[in-house]
Amino acid sequence: MTENDARDEICRVGRSLFERGYVHATAGNISVRLDDGFLITPTDACLGFLDPARLARLDAQGVQTGGDRASKTIALHTRIYAAARRFDPATACVIHTHSTHCVALTLQHDRDELLGALTPYFVMKVGHVPVIPYHRPGATEAAEAVAAAIARQGDAGTPIRAVMLSRLGPNVWHDTPGAAMAVLEELEETARLRLLAPHEPAPLADHQIDDLRRTFGARW
Repeated sequence: MTENDARDEICRVGRSLFERGYVHATAGNISVRLDDGFLITPTDACLGFLDPARLARLDAQGVQTGGDRASKTIALHTRIYAAARRFDPATACVIHTHSTHCVALTLQHDRDELLGALTPYFVMKVGHVPVIPYHRPGATEAAEAVAAAIARQGDAGTPIRAVMLSRLGPNVWHDTPGAAMAVLEELEETARLRLLAPHEPAPLADHQIDDLRRTFGARW
C-alpha cells in the first residue's frame, strides 16, 4: 500500500465508522504503519470528516514531520505495533474507538477479558480481548499494560488482535485498515449480543473451540 493509498483508506474507514455509529464526535483514532514512519488521525479530529492531506505524518522515531498535530495516542499505537509484530509481522493498522457496547461491558464489573467464546466468528475473527484497567487517556502506564498483554498472550500461543481499555474503548489491529475495521465490527457486535442476552450466556464448549482451531486456525 502506498502512502497515498493509506491516506485514502484511513479516511474511508473513518467515514464508514462514523456514519454507522462506531465513533462519535471527535472520539477515536486510526493509524497506519509505513515503511519509514506512521500516519495517524489528528488530535480532536472527527473520523467522519478527515482530509487525507491533513493526516499527521511521523517518522520512524515518532517525530512529527507533517500534517495537523498528531493524536496523543500515537505513543500507544507505536507500542502496539512493536509488540504485535513479534507475532503478526504484517501488522500495519491500529484503530481505537469508544464503541458503545464494548465500553458498557466494562461499566458493569471488573473483568480480565471483555468477552468469552460466545460465537464462532468472535473466536475466529477476534479472539481473546484482555481488559486493561482504567488509566487516563494518553497515560504511559496504559501503553505499557497493553504491550505486556500482547506479549503475554502471544507467548502463550494465542496472539491477539484487540485489547479493551476499561471505560474508554477497544484498540484493534491488523494488516490493513479494512481488516482492522472488520475486527472492530465483530468485537462490537459480540458485545452488543452479550448485553442483549437476558442471562450470562454459556461459552462454546471446548470441543467446539477445538474444531474452530483445526478448521479455521482460530487463535483461542
